[in-house]
Amino acid sequence: MRRHLVPAALLLPLTLLLAACGGNSAADTAGAGTDGKGSLTLNVGDQKGGSEAVLRAAGELKNLDYKIKWSTFTSGPPLLEAVNAKAVDIGGVGNTPPVFAAGAGSKVSVVAAWHGTSKGEAILVPKNSSLRKPEELKGRSIAVAQGSSAHFQLIASLKEAGLKLSDVKVKYLQPADALAAFTGGKVDAWAVWDPYTSQVLNAEQGRILADGDGVVNGLSFQVAAPSALKDTKKAAAVKDYLERLRRAQDWVYRHPDAWAKVWAKDTGLPYEVALASVKRTNASRIAVSVDKPLIASEQQIADTFTELKLIPGKVDFAAFVDTRFNGGLPPSTTTPRVYKDS
Repeated sequence: MRRHLVPAALLLPLTLLLAACGGNSAADTAGAGTDGKGSLTLNVGDQKGGSEAVLRAAGELKNLDYKIKWSTFTSGPPLLEAVNAKAVDIGGVGNTPPVFAAGAGSKVSVVAAWHGTSKGEAILVPKNSSLRKPEELKGRSIAVAQGSSAHFQLIASLKEAGLKLSDVKVKYLQPADALAAFTGGKVDAWAVWDPYTSQVLNAEQGRILADGDGVVNGLSFQVAAPSALKDTKKAAAVKDYLERLRRAQDWVYRHPDAWAKVWAKDTGLPYEVALASVKRTNASRIAVSVDKPLIASEQQIADTFTELKLIPGKVDFAAFVDTRFNGGLPPSTTTPRVYKDS
């Protein structure tokens, strides 16, 4: 069935995709390993096809004078639960899980950010749908993962079209269930992120009605445990780890085909889907500062979810950032890269 589509079991949010899926999935440490050597261990939370895969592909796991112990999670929220519990020192998530973690009063600190395009965050409709513009979504059913980056993208896109979330029939579904509902004609649209966007387009199962470019902030983060940052030696390891991630992202931009091959193998994605997602989303990301515009942008997301009563009370997002690792990075508003075929 749907041989062009990834099996449901492989439909996992990915760290470098703004894949900030909501959910209660726990860590899956099977297959997690350790890199490096030395007496210090940095516990890193990861997602399938995420930080470990890109660091290894870019050759950035060599010459480590500390150990990295990897733990694999199925999505951002449980990863941040582990950071809050001090089981993980640092991990990568999209733009929305930190907002919900902050709303829950979790002990987490955003320490690094990347800014990319949001073309992969899209509202999809079936290929034969009569819908041609977002304004026509009024009264229609839309699948989305609650608390995900796509959830906010849906809200923002509807606002651009003069609609509210209450003007549509929201079906809160995780990607595997949403895919089945979408391809089975049970919903009129699906708000989701790459690689699922590329997956549906590649299989000619649907088309983009609206995307998040210019509508949402396109940010993704590394989030650390404050307790780890208070440890001088561990903070030094975090600094080195972030520098390696930044170089690895530069490598992705220079070698999109090579990264797509690694990513496809690591996740089970078809190579064509992985490459399309890399060119649309992954390769665009640039390391940026955790600065005031970033905080303001995330505060807007927090306030939106508070107004919808999905977060219990006001969140002061500025209290959940640590700017010590900014170095000479450009502002968070820096224009993402544009991948061009050679």
